[in-house]
Amino acid sequence: MALLEVSDLRVHYATSRGPVRAVDGVSFALDPGERLGLMGESGSGKSTAALALMRLIRPPGHIDSGRVYLDGEDLMTLSEQRLREARLAQIALISQGAMNSLHPVMRIGDQVHDGVRHHGVRMSRSEWQHRLNGLLARVGLRPEVASAYPHHLSGGMKQRVCIAIAISLEPKVIIADEPTSALDVVVQRTVMETLRRVQEDIDAAVILIGHDMGLMAQFADRVAVMYAGRLLEEGPVRDLFQRPGHPYTQLLVASLPTLSGKAQFRGAPGFPPSLLDLPPGCVFHPRCPHVMDICRRELPPAVPISERHWAACFLLRAPEVRQ
Repeated sequence: MALLEVSDLRVHYATSRGPVRAVDGVSFALDPGERLGLMGESGSGKSTAALALMRLIRPPGHIDSGRVYLDGEDLMTLSEQRLREARLAQIALISQGAMNSLHPVMRIGDQVHDGVRHHGVRMSRSEWQHRLNGLLARVGLRPEVASAYPHHLSGGMKQRVCIAIAISLEPKVIIADEPTSALDVVVQRTVMETLRRVQEDIDAAVILIGHDMGLMAQFADRVAVMYAGRLLEEGPVRDLFQRPGHPYTQLLVASLPTLSGKAQFRGAPGFPPSLLDLPPGCVFHPRCPHVMDICRRELPPAVPISERHWAACFLLRAPEVRQ
């Protein structure tokens, strides 16, 4: 049974020119202990989907429809009080950019304690100190970090503090929204190794959001590809990289550098569409090198490629429907 089930999630932003459909009918499931990569270009709706799962969308945005079942409980129908209890304890968010995630004039130990205390966990000073030291050790930080302020820490250390906060109540699901942005490659590796280790320690499932395909290939068990607010393809990481089904995914994979020899990088022609005025049919058809007439008229259904691997593309259908 899936730990997290997302069904037909839609998030719109109201503007004077009409609704911006930032997330448009996204559905996926996440198993216990699984690592799912949510990948796509900037502006594809990845971070908006993450905030919607936590019900953190603020006006002018609103969740138009959808269901998000966590362990059988629909997060979209919970009261505000029950939702506050579920955040951090059952589902936690490591937000993008640790530089802006931590309070600049609070000590690190106090910031970690804040979330635990607001969930009703009470313990003596010595008990909390022992627990805090254990949390910091889990993410590779020394006990002295607890008395430091954020500006005393490097970017990688701040990101590991954010991971420590996220795992402080051992949630079932951790959403990591581009946790290595603005970090150099050496620190990126350290942060991702830390995230993998603590995820396995507490047996949590992870949704990793980003557009670094190399990072996805190394970390995720399964990858879902977003474009213009919609999911275009989903599958096990090895299958998706070795046999991408959707032309958009094929172009993303083709853009990866290899060690086997020199090759000319290829990119997708054109630009992503405006979310105010999405094209009819397949949202990728204006940029697709294999576009057919049917792509301009109809929304492509999800076509199975192999076990747990599908893509929404008419090219995968029988020849008689490619008209």
